[in-house]
Amino acid sequence: MRNVILFIRRYFTFFTFLFLQVLSLWFLYSFNKFHQAQFLQTANELTGKVNGRYKKVENFFALGDENRRVHTLNDSLYNLLSRQYIETDTTRRLVRDTVPSDTLNKYRRYYFRPAAVIYNATSGEKNYIQLDRGAAHGITENMAVLNSDGAAVGVVVNVSPHFAQVMSLLHVRQKVNVALKKTGDFGTLEWDGVDPGLLLLKGLPKSVSVKVGDSVVTSRYSFNFPPGYPVGTVAEIVSDPGTNFFLLKVKPAARFYNLQYVFVVENLQYSEQAQLDEQTRKRIEDPKRNPR
Repeated sequence: MRNVILFIRRYFTFFTFLFLQVLSLWFLYSFNKFHQAQFLQTANELTGKVNGRYKKVENFFALGDENRRVHTLNDSLYNLLSRQYIETDTTRRLVRDTVPSDTLNKYRRYYFRPAAVIYNATSGEKNYIQLDRGAAHGITENMAVLNSDGAAVGVVVNVSPHFAQVMSLLHVRQKVNVALKKTGDFGTLEWDGVDPGLLLLKGLPKSVSVKVGDSVVTSRYSFNFPPGYPVGTVAEIVSDPGTNFFLLKVKPAARFYNLQYVFVVENLQYSEQAQLDEQTRKRIEDPKRNPR
């Protein structure tokens, strides 16, 4: 004990300097948005490189089955599906943009990019997934992520030049617009942080006909996800006598414990949709602009 005290006394100045240095850096990155953004980007790059090397070793023992599935669902085939295109409105004279169109006068709405998972968490309340593709590969925030079977996985929330961070559906702050496949009735999918094998579907009226085993898919009202892709199946129906809505427990279609390859989906009209929505809310809900 005496040696420990002497050691601390001898290097007290150095320890004090080290403590103050760490404290100052914490203040700098916590309260300065520019430095905070730079720190997150650098940290994302470093963790991405470490996770990439680790994942290479891990994937050596588990690539067989997943590789076969990925090759049968090639991203180029997804991009050729008719659902990724929408018809051009011919009732008005339009100025054509640079978005590719096909011979049937349809233009692309969604574009798929392949990526590999190099980090995946499922044990916490706020789980993230890291991909080996980033801004240099055309990945941006708010892009949807599907697994190799086309099931919903999450949404991109941060990118660096070579990596992307995805907020998983197993995140208590994630909310996704979904719908019942057989009826089209829509609600909001979220997670309560308890059981990673069950998601919660809220906002579905009790007047809707729903049964255990019904399919839940991505909604056409989502800005991020293309419509009609699997989300899960209804596992339990809970009727709250105090409200007029069901609480559905949904078994996710994606196997979050074994994610290896995914597709990052870009809505080519996302910016226009999001900007219009934001402008509308400001114009209508701003009391200064709408004194009534």
